[in-house]
Amino acid sequence: MAAEKTTVARPYAEAIFARARDSGKLDVWSDMLAFLNAVARDPMMLGLIDNPKIGRTRLTQLLLEVCGGRLNEEGQNLVRLLVENRRLEVLPEIATLYEGLKNEAEGAIDVHIIAAYAVNATQQKQLGAALKARLGRDVRITTEKDPTLLGGALIRAGDLVIDGSVKGRIRQLASELGI
Repeated sequence: MAAEKTTVARPYAEAIFARARDSGKLDVWSDMLAFLNAVARDPMMLGLIDNPKIGRTRLTQLLLEVCGGRLNEEGQNLVRLLVENRRLEVLPEIATLYEGLKNEAEGAIDVHIIAAYAVNATQQKQLGAALKARLGRDVRITTEKDPTLLGGALIRAGDLVIDGSVKGRIRQLASELGI
């Protein structure tokens, strides 16, 4: 199912990216897609999106009212298109694919670090420099604390996963020992 959503979302993301690149509004579209994604994932809004009693015209009006001035005319047209084609459910994939295209064009990569303890600014800077050297791209870091890792960190950068957590090492040791 996830692969199907990505297949459906890809043409939208590519078209949005091409338009954003040509108009020099990559960051504007990032903000609009992030906001639209947050609105569409809101539990109350999900109930309206999935409600067959709400017509497409009314749903479009509701979404545009909620979004207010956060969408330019092209963003509003995207909402109309997604509602008309019943594609609002792929909005998270559109946003994710768009960000990937944007990062690639800017020579950057988003890195998510999950650590057993909070990662301070100095550690983020050191990790960012090491990852930039390894990946050859600018690095944008987000962090998350997960005490279940026991120690160390799990780093995700696109398809690359570096598991330096104690939990991961124990799992690897158990696998090697056949436990």
